[in-house]
Amino acid sequence: MKWSYSSIKLFEQCPRKYYHLKIVKDVVEPETEALLYGSRFHEAAEKYVRDDESLPPYFMFAKQTLDNLKQIPGERLCEYEMGITKDLQPCAFNAPDVWYRGIADLLIIDREKGEARVVDYKTGKSSKYADPEQLELMSLCVFKHFPEITRVKAGLLFVIANALVKSQYNAEQQDMLWTKWSDRNKRLAFAVDTDTWNPKPSGLCRKHCAVVTCSHNGRN
Repeated sequence: MKWSYSSIKLFEQCPRKYYHLKIVKDVVEPETEALLYGSRFHEAAEKYVRDDESLPPYFMFAKQTLDNLKQIPGERLCEYEMGITKDLQPCAFNAPDVWYRGIADLLIIDREKGEARVVDYKTGKSSKYADPEQLELMSLCVFKHFPEITRVKAGLLFVIANALVKSQYNAEQQDMLWTKWSDRNKRLAFAVDTDTWNPKPSGLCRKHCAVVTCSHNGRN
């Protein structure tokens, strides 16, 4: 079963919600203004970093930050798609046997140093509740797809708040981290195999869940 960081987080937030959004797909979460803004920024940043296209005026606040990224030595890869098979081998993002999928907003490969940078753009106004776990998976993918890389410096770049939440990973950590994520994925796989989708009520149910058929949804 294919999975990603976002699918694991959605399942752990609420299996019932995962079922409706990802399995039967009878519910679609609305595209909020924040999501649309983030999508537009990702596209603009990709074109600026990769193609040297001008930034739209409303994203000029991020120019200096993106310029700093462009000065880092190495091969720059934008919106770079990576797949991993179940036996932890690198594969194409859409390969028939793909198990895990991840997309790096910006990946900088310095083969001479054996070092890579992974940057994930965030358009939230604060880094207070930053979740750097996704950087682990991106780094693990980099180690598999670029075996010459032995160290990954990763960061969540909050472009509006001008904040960078940093993490660093070494190739020697791979086995430990893959075991951790495989164990988390097993819970999702068990739910799929047994068709068990128990709700997980939380403060998000009342106003923020798209699954209005659930008894815990406050809009019922």
